[in-house]
Amino acid sequence: MSTLAGKHIVLGLSGGIAAFKSAELCRALVKAGVTVQVVMTEAAEHFMTAVTMQALSGRPVYTSQWDPREANNMAHINLSREADAIVVAPASADFMAKLLHGGADELLSLMCLARPLDKVPLIVAPAMNREMWSNPATQRNVAQLKADGIHVLDVGQGDQACGETGDGRMLEADEILEELEAFFTPKVLAGKQVLVTAGPTYEAIDPVRGITNLSSGKMGFAIARAARMAGARVTLVAGPVHLPTPRGVERLNVQSARQMLDAVALHVGEADVFISTAAVADWRPANSADQKIKKDGSGQTPQLSFVENPDILATVAHSSRAVSGQLFCVGFAAESHDLLAHATTKRIRKGVPLLVGNIGPATFGQDDNALLLVDEAGARELPHGRKQDLAVQLIADIATRLI
Repeated sequence: MSTLAGKHIVLGLSGGIAAFKSAELCRALVKAGVTVQVVMTEAAEHFMTAVTMQALSGRPVYTSQWDPREANNMAHINLSREADAIVVAPASADFMAKLLHGGADELLSLMCLARPLDKVPLIVAPAMNREMWSNPATQRNVAQLKADGIHVLDVGQGDQACGETGDGRMLEADEILEELEAFFTPKVLAGKQVLVTAGPTYEAIDPVRGITNLSSGKMGFAIARAARMAGARVTLVAGPVHLPTPRGVERLNVQSARQMLDAVALHVGEADVFISTAAVADWRPANSADQKIKKDGSGQTPQLSFVENPDILATVAHSSRAVSGQLFCVGFAAESHDLLAHATTKRIRKGVPLLVGNIGPATFGQDDNALLLVDEAGARELPHGRKQDLAVQLIADIATRLI
């Protein structure tokens, strides 16, 4: 379940072509279990109709401070008091300047000014031309808005409606959704650094063939995302997978087990938590051919010999920082049967305080899973659910073990 479920969010639209993304955002928020109340400026109605936003939110849209539906004619008060947050997306350069100076000449700015500062956070997603964004006046306004306690999201980069290219695009709907989920997630890992490995490794036989496995990396990426949402600085070492990098996470791409070990060794010295979700190949070909191995028509198959790969988890778990308690290590075990027995044995063999087991390969590539947390006291199950929800639960459990 999303951390946004049950929230009441006022979604404000100021004028800008990026308003079309607000329709996607509204739909995503509703899907996440949010009650969305849309408020639009007159300028916004030139880009998006209130009818569209009403259809997507399932609630009447407010466009005027003189709306007769409010018995006391105080929509700016009533709407702001009901909200868990006000999100302005898009927030134009003009609207941000208005916020900075306390302007209140229409419902949305009036409502932002009237909101209870200690109860209703204000989050804005800027959207404007690249020159407008880089203008010193806009940058001063952004800096002061942040100093005033307003949460100003980053901008995206790319093609703009005017035909130019650069900074100033409003973030995509899924990016804003992720930022909002992170905003409302308790920061149980604030100040911590987390290192996560994810996905499979690939061991080359020749330039076009290799040994790998069915790991999709989805669980590891979900854990990296959850750790970042919980306030940690996160480094993600990823094997060969095609997944988008979670926002705010530093990603390092690797192929082989030895490359993954090198990347881990480079960053583990600064980590407080190491979570090894990657499905690392146990063996690799002793010799990788420089050229593609060709059939010669003799019917003979090539003879391959293998050597054992380094055990990344065990290596880190037996390091001085882990043994002294400065580094908390978490391992993963994907088993086809006897999950508890195998996970318990693996935890002891690897020397980690927490081993997370799951049944594979049925869950490989899927969006849901079920986890078994095994430590020295026994085992506890995280029941079947979305991998992202399980990741949030796992990160919360790890945070309690760091106290």
